[in-house]
Amino acid sequence: MVTKREETQLKELENQVDNGGGGAWEYLCLVRKLKVRRSEKVLKHGSSILNDPGKRSALGPDEWTLYEQVAVAAMDCQCLDVAQNCIKVLQRKFPDSKRVGRLEALLLEANGLWGEAEEAYAILLEDNPLDQAIHKRRVAITKALGKPSLAIELLSKYLELFMADHAAWRELAEIYLSLQMYKQAAFCYEELILSQPTVPLYHLAYADVLYTIGGLENLISARKYYAATIDLTGGKNTRALLGICLCASAISQLSKGRNKEDRDATAAAPELHSLAAAAIEKEYKQKAPAKLQLISSALRSLKL
Repeated sequence: MVTKREETQLKELENQVDNGGGGAWEYLCLVRKLKVRRSEKVLKHGSSILNDPGKRSALGPDEWTLYEQVAVAAMDCQCLDVAQNCIKVLQRKFPDSKRVGRLEALLLEANGLWGEAEEAYAILLEDNPLDQAIHKRRVAITKALGKPSLAIELLSKYLELFMADHAAWRELAEIYLSLQMYKQAAFCYEELILSQPTVPLYHLAYADVLYTIGGLENLISARKYYAATIDLTGGKNTRALLGICLCASAISQLSKGRNKEDRDATAAAPELHSLAAAAIEKEYKQKAPAKLQLISSALRSLKL
């Protein structure tokens, strides 16, 4: 994750380069280090260095790294001729490189040659079955072809090998959500919470899924995870505050006519609703006063 300091540094360097103040190579190195997506800028400034023999030779061995970086950016920008030229240079320098082989397969993807790209990735995986990047590209192909079930199968197999890959668990959860497979998505978020319990995004997403599934037990659990999100963000997550209000209303409606034990479990709903509603109105009053009346009316409409 990029810190605010790193983001500020990146913006300052980007403005400097765009205004002709130099530092293009430093900017490209920082983009690569932070793993951020600045494809148009990378293509523009990277190409300017590669097209200048003096600047290119001054890079030494880093010249090949820049060729790779520009090739990926060019594919992202659909400048496939530029990408092909960069890959050809790398092929001549490293004829048997698996890393260059990945770029060749990426170019096949960019050209919409999905079958050929899949074959290329399969060959690369035979040599290195633990290449995470290639496994993920295969998943990307299945998504591009509109085959979510196959994407789920590939991601599930991938996670058997790389269980600690949080991005893969999130991707799998999102695919399940797109297919309305909420229980399976909930399982993915449970895995994420177990491995990274201090990340509020996972608690929030899990609460959303539980709320969507519905039922008194799930709503009570959703309320707990919305509360955890609020706690982890210092009370600054408006979505979680709204989630508390929605859960309180739904729990109140479902608990009517239940036995005393169920009513006791849901007794805190009105109090939590009041606290969350007050926090939401305070937030809107400070940041969006024009919409304060609208949100207040919406909160009052929730039945308890």
